Amino acid sequence: MPYMAINLGGVALGVGIILLAIMRWVMREKKRLGALIPFVLSVLYGMLAALAALGSVSALGGAAWIALWAGNVAGYAGLVWGVGGNAPDVTRAQQIVLTDGGYVIVFLLTLVMIGLLKWGPKQSKGKILAGCLAGVLIALSGNVAGVAAIPLGSGANLAGVGFEGVFG
Repeated sequence: MPYMAINLGGVALGVGIILLAIMRWVMREKKRLGALIPFVLSVLYGMLAALAALGSVSALGGAAWIALWAGNVAGYAGLVWGVGGNAPDVTRAQQIVLTDGGYVIVFLLTLVMIGLLKWGPKQSKGKILAGCLAGVLIALSGNVAGVAAIPLGSGANLAGVGFEGVFG
């Protein structure tokens, strides 16, 4: 699997998805907190998935790479061909270090996301997919990667320690 890198167009697309979700939440969903929660959680999951699976040969790594590649291409096209800008490489992330328990948490969260997509309410499926894509696209960029990696990785590892304590 190729190295995972993000260009400025991909990041712009990720931020654009988040802006559109906020607009929808304010204008159509009347700022109901419950309507925003699936999107926010899926953004965080997308960030964790991208940071945890960075460059790994795994199903999650492959899915994250495909999402990243598609977002990079679409963002590049929009930024360069759409408005005449440039799309330099803005990758700053390293793979976060997860314990075995941390990887268990990522695995369980992946199963939860699959379950929500399969059996969740129809209107939230688009939010979940868009949120995951936005999370993957912004996770590897500049300051976002550093700010997000510490709490996401530490949270997954801490939850993994609890999991290992109960079941290990």
